[in-house]
Amino acid sequence: MDKVAVFIDGSNFYNKLKDVGIRHTPKFDYRGLAEWLAHGRTLTYCGYYIGVVRAKPGDAKAEAMKNQQVNLFNNLQSKRQRITVQQGYIMENHGVYHEKGVDVKIAVDMLTGAYEGNYDTAILLSSDTDLIPVIQKVRVLGKAVEYIGFAHRPSFGLQKHVTLSRLLIRTELEPFAL
Repeated sequence: MDKVAVFIDGSNFYNKLKDVGIRHTPKFDYRGLAEWLAHGRTLTYCGYYIGVVRAKPGDAKAEAMKNQQVNLFNNLQSKRQRITVQQGYIMENHGVYHEKGVDVKIAVDMLTGAYEGNYDTAILLSSDTDLIPVIQKVRVLGKAVEYIGFAHRPSFGLQKHVTLSRLLIRTELEPFAL
């Protein structure tokens, strides 16, 4: 039986859901989505990668965002979901916020899992072309890589380097938006 590991770029996925008009809630069924994407194969790992919101004292908006993220993390790590949360950080630069460390964590976990034989197929939910070098290396190691993107904004760059690509549409995602 083929072993599958799922790697979800949290902020990328959140923004793509928002683009197609799906309201992302902390109760989104990531485990259900991962199992659906595995399509009967053995799911050995499911990781959610995201920059952590840090609130400055007195910043009500940041506090609200931090509380929403805590609720999301609690849901992801619940007995029902069983998702591993990998945290990067968010850096401010002249009023603009950038997520840092998330792509590196995805790359390290994909490589480690490939070298250790933890999966036969990596399923990547991200449209970030920074991940192309790790995809190439994982494939050289004899592992398959499936890119899961969104039909309204596919990453043609990633599609060129993976074993298989699948573009999701709104109606496929709606059942997981609880």
